[in-house]
Amino acid sequence: MYFQHAEAIRSEFPGLVAAAITTAGITAASDVDEQVARFTAVAKARLAGGPESDLPEIKAWRQAFAKMGLKPTQYRCASEALLRRLRKEGELPRIHPLIDLCNAVSVAFAIPVAALDLDRISGDLEVRHATGDEEYVTFADTIEHPEPGEVIFADAGGNAHARRWTNRQSGSSAVRPATTRVLIVAEALHESAAEDVAALMKTLVDEVAGAWQVTPRSAVLSAASRRFEV
Repeated sequence: MYFQHAEAIRSEFPGLVAAAITTAGITAASDVDEQVARFTAVAKARLAGGPESDLPEIKAWRQAFAKMGLKPTQYRCASEALLRRLRKEGELPRIHPLIDLCNAVSVAFAIPVAALDLDRISGDLEVRHATGDEEYVTFADTIEHPEPGEVIFADAGGNAHARRWTNRQSGSSAVRPATTRVLIVAEALHESAAEDVAALMKTLVDEVAGAWQVTPRSAVLSAASRRFEV
């Protein structure tokens, strides 16, 4: 199995830099409270200087969403949505230790981070334009079909694991208490994306390794190195 971005996506967004991390041995029993507090404190310090919409990482995603024909204030990338919630409520929702850690790192770096259950993905996973035939399962367990041309995370079985690129993940591959094998993906488009994504990847690898006593595999993906063998 591999993860990659389609050539059309890379051509349309040449500044795209992504990180992919995979590991087994994940459980719902780890305590990540200290890590979550530490990373959300970083995010709060950044928000003290102005709203999340002013951050270069978020500005770049807003421009990408506008380019895709989406209203940036109606459809926000995952990191902007989390930062907005953090600014308004003072904390992030707690769901699962891995998700909580990924969300906290995401707001600290202002970069979208997705965590997917590998056992619920059918074959290779590619970020590509939708045909409109793919099935997307919501968290309410209803089925939607992405709009043709919409950017999605699509597997070989025709399942969409995210809609509107970094806007909304699917409930079908969401991390659950029984999840053991995961794929974590971070994506950025801003000017210093290469350096920031590499730093985010190292941070998450170190934190996941320490919290679960595992040895993750990881790689930065760019135009020069596009495919991650899971």
